[in-house]
Amino acid sequence: MNEPDLPSAPGSYALRLRLPAPVHLPVGRLGEFDFPAGDYVYLGSAHGPGGIRARLLHHLRVVSRPRWHLDWLRMYAFLEAGWYSTMPGRLECVWSQAIQAMPGVRVPAPGFGSSDCRSGCLAHLMLLPDGLENEEIACCLGRVSKIG
Repeated sequence: MNEPDLPSAPGSYALRLRLPAPVHLPVGRLGEFDFPAGDYVYLGSAHGPGGIRARLLHHLRVVSRPRWHLDWLRMYAFLEAGWYSTMPGRLECVWSQAIQAMPGVRVPAPGFGSSDCRSGCLAHLMLLPDGLENEEIACCLGRVSKIG
């Protein structure tokens, strides 16, 4: 994914990642997990300095010193697609619960990306079933803008 033109406003985002091979991986203080090969969706928010633009530009790069849970997985997974919304509020919990309700979606690492969640989300990273199209994800997210 090339560097896209993104707003610096706060908002929420969803990233589709492809993990080409299974990996056993430590995720900061969360612990160690087995991540099967496949497609994943990660849901997050960006309400700090630089908003959506700063956070997504961070996630486009593989970092040597991981800060967020996703940084650990990004060492092995490739970004395939992404969406964002600058609507007020944090949408990642609503999105997470909607995607987890889709048939075949699994949570390989409970707590991943949801350490600050107050909505009872199992995680903000889900393993997607084979064949799930980007249009189906975007439809589940609602009114969003595509990255890139």
